[in-house]
Amino acid sequence: MPAILIDTHAHLNFSPFADHPEPYLERARQQGIGAVIVPGVDIPSSEKALELAERYTMIYAAAGIHPEDSGTFVSDHLKILETFCQHEKCVAIGETGMDFYREYAPEMMQIRAFQGQAELAKSLNLPLIIHNRQADAPIMNILKKVDYFKGQCHCYTGKVDFARQCLEKGLLISFTGLVTFAREIRDTVSQLPLEALMIETDSPFMAPIPYRGKTNEPAYVRRVAETYGEIFGVTCDDVAAITTQNALRLFPKLTLNEG
Repeated sequence: MPAILIDTHAHLNFSPFADHPEPYLERARQQGIGAVIVPGVDIPSSEKALELAERYTMIYAAAGIHPEDSGTFVSDHLKILETFCQHEKCVAIGETGMDFYREYAPEMMQIRAFQGQAELAKSLNLPLIIHNRQADAPIMNILKKVDYFKGQCHCYTGKVDFARQCLEKGLLISFTGLVTFAREIRDTVSQLPLEALMIETDSPFMAPIPYRGKTNEPAYVRRVAETYGEIFGVTCDDVAAITTQNALRLFPKLTLNEG
């Protein structure tokens, strides 16, 4: 039997999945996916992720405030997130982080939201799911200040040097379908150890080849695994075994499920 894959980041709490995820989950099962982590980006989407996790065995949730929503962040959000995190299927805090590619919110607001969630993650001993675009130094400064490096650098698109710095601190890194067609992403992956990587789709965004231009979905995470195999010269089963064990280690509340 092929090794089981885990899609460590898929927004099944977004359209077109949220109301009727069944066909997408069935296609994922057919491709050997045993679990899907659905992160929140604000309070309502975190609540939706938990609702989906309660309804479907293979779905797990994360609860967090995305940088895009950090401008509306208030301290009460941390209390709500803490309540969400008590759920047995809430495996992480996220998607959180910082983003200066777009003017989502002033830097101090992003710092406040991310640091608050990092401190909460440390207090609960839960991993962080970290969104980072053009924010290497501020993110690392906050993680050092909080002294907490249990987490996932999700949808990594940065430089190799910063990736290695993250790995040295104990963070794990995941890549999306971009690796199937973006040469610079493929080059970055090739310079990192497979033993520190995970896989994800970031559905419904960034569909891999040969599905570019279509809605991305968890079933397509197999294409990410296959591309890792091409890069590292190993089988897809080898990639699945390593990346799945990495995910199970980072997210200890997650278990593999059949169906």
